[in-house]
Amino acid sequence: MTTTHDLQQVEEANATGRTPVVFVHGLWLLPSSWDRWGELFAEAGFAPVALGWPDDPETVEEANAHPEVLAGKTVGQVADHIADLIAKLDKQPVIVGHSFGGLLTQILAGRGLSAASVAIDPAPFRGVLPLPISALRSASPVLSNPANRHRAVPLTFDQFRYAFANAVSEDEAKELYETFAVPAPGAPLFQAAVANLNPWTEVKVDSDNPDRGPLLIISGEKDHTVPWAIANASYKQQKDNPGITEIVEIPGRGHALTIDSGWREVAQTALTFVQRFV
Repeated sequence: MTTTHDLQQVEEANATGRTPVVFVHGLWLLPSSWDRWGELFAEAGFAPVALGWPDDPETVEEANAHPEVLAGKTVGQVADHIADLIAKLDKQPVIVGHSFGGLLTQILAGRGLSAASVAIDPAPFRGVLPLPISALRSASPVLSNPANRHRAVPLTFDQFRYAFANAVSEDEAKELYETFAVPAPGAPLFQAAVANLNPWTEVKVDSDNPDRGPLLIISGEKDHTVPWAIANASYKQQKDNPGITEIVEIPGRGHALTIDSGWREVAQTALTFVQRFV
């Protein structure tokens, strides 16, 4: 289902005549988590488009009040939903995604839909083998119960602190939790967990497509959810592509690096990469 808000953003981007930058959020966040990034990219001459997953509520309050609307979304369903919206853009966009949004960014780039892409702490795809203990612990609130595959699962503050906000102060962690955290569909985590055992998985990336375009992978040094081992393994899968592939580690940063008080450094790193090509 496409929200009116998404279509409105697409129309507004087309009206500017500028290159669109499509922002793709991951689990436990909403499109509004990209608001400050959108302003930065708009100032740089791009048209920001923060697209939702199917049925995303407009606000964090709404998402927390009605978690059931978030349940049951799969990686393939979300990728197709965003691809359909991208097809409505007049210009080929830049795609920037975080976490599962970083995985979706690589899936969409692998379909040749992106002029340049930035995948920030991206969730792993088929062929990415490392499984660090911290990543398992971060995913355990969902994976510990098979019934969660069909549910939307919220994180407690302590779970959010470990998985997202381990590299910021307690006060900032609480503020981030209250401002941004929403329940997340369990299905994508179950899909990712078995991607290497399932040849038909939706959690796969065409890393060889010559139309993939330039790709930057950004890794937060202290990320528990997608540690360097996972980000670097994704880079190794991608680096044989004819397009430029780069990886950068941002010191001292956890999984909340796109939303915490240091967001601008990460956004500027992404913007500087994109401006080399677009």
